[in-house]
Amino acid sequence: MAASAASASSDMFDEIVMAEERFHGEGYQEGYAEGSHVGVVEGRRYGSLHGARIGSEIGCYLGFALTWQCLLQKCTDEKNSKKIKALDSLIGMIQKFPYEDPTYDKLQEDLEKIRGKFKQMKINMDDQRRNIKRTDNWKSVYLLLF
Repeated sequence: MAASAASASSDMFDEIVMAEERFHGEGYQEGYAEGSHVGVVEGRRYGSLHGARIGSEIGCYLGFALTWQCLLQKCTDEKNSKKIKALDSLIGMIQKFPYEDPTYDKLQEDLEKIRGKFKQMKINMDDQRRNIKRTDNWKSVYLLLF
């Protein structure tokens, strides 16, 4: 009887000692699951916001290029034909941009190339912008934004 009483008290102490380890393990698992869920939600929110910003930025570049392309089609001199080719290049880069594939390896590289081409075109168009007649109000207002 004494052996069974000692065994019962030993089991009780083992349960108390093991409870700390068990609760620690259970707490870790619950915390890990909760953290994973919160991380996914936060990541999705950040990705949506960042993707919207990039889309808006690229849309602005495309609007700039298409507007200038329309305005310069009336001009046929060599200087403007080079600008039109450069605008076509920018438009092509934007159209090839992988909007639907966020895992694309060269996403940032391609985005930087588009930004660089846009800055180059903005500088090249600066003299053209200054030559716009003030009677073309809608054109002047749009172009002054850039």
